[in-house]
Amino acid sequence: MAFSRRSFTHFLLGSFLFGTGSAFAASAHRAVISKVPPIYPELARRMHVSGTVVLHLVVAPDGSVSDAKVESGHALLGPAAQEAVKRWKFEPSSETSDLTVDVNFSGGN
Repeated sequence: MAFSRRSFTHFLLGSFLFGTGSAFAASAHRAVISKVPPIYPELARRMHVSGTVVLHLVVAPDGSVSDAKVESGHALLGPAAQEAVKRWKFEPSSETSDLTVDVNFSGGN
């Protein structure tokens, strides 16, 4: 069965405190095999910026992230989340998948 771009699988990711954290799949179509935590941007840390960045991912059949676009979140946190998820690896599948993931930043205080 083919999935349209509008059919998304949601992941709930744990907090990333100072660039570290853990991921938990809420209802995963494709499980995360390996992930790279985002680097908390220094300016965001100094400004005590925290929050969630929502990204849309296109995951290739081999499990690599072929595209990551920020859908919402603070402008200082978006690029760090985007760069991190581009290096994540998902379980292989027979087809390309569209996923939405949340990357939580906390600890900027």
